[in-house]
Amino acid sequence: MNEIIPIEVIQQKIFLIRGHKVMLDKDLAELYGVKPIRLREQVKRNIRRFPEDFMFQLNDQEIDIMVSQNAIPSRKYLGGHRPYVFSEQGVAMLATVLNSETAILANIAIMRAFVKLRQLLSTHKELAHKLIELERRIENHDEEIHTIFEAIRQLMAPPEPSKKKIGFLRG
Repeated sequence: MNEIIPIEVIQQKIFLIRGHKVMLDKDLAELYGVKPIRLREQVKRNIRRFPEDFMFQLNDQEIDIMVSQNAIPSRKYLGGHRPYVFSEQGVAMLATVLNSETAILANIAIMRAFVKLRQLLSTHKELAHKLIELERRIENHDEEIHTIFEAIRQLMAPPEPSKKKIGFLRG
């Protein structure tokens, strides 16, 4: 596998779990051109390189959520075990334990995908901030328009006729 992996393919394999953007061990093994069991073996041999924020194992509830959201087709897709997931830092650390040409090329493509995803999220945050700003302006305009309509209604209401006083008119 010497061809470059399209960023879009990799982005589809990045999930948000426990507040981290992560990739499944099975997907990483596929991209690196190794069997998932070999990837896990290398990780276990070098476990000190993978703290909790670099790699963690999914619990049953997280797996069920991934299946229900069609992120993975079924539990069988995972090969009968609870998968490990790797954050961006964990993926970078994998490059140090999987030192093949394929792994290096795949790792470069994966890092680019994470960077592109971070840029997209940053753009979305900016858009969300601008939308909130617009909503505030509109709320102010709504209040001002409501005040104008109230003033117009008061002007449109016919004045109450004054009652004629009983008695003599002075003249």
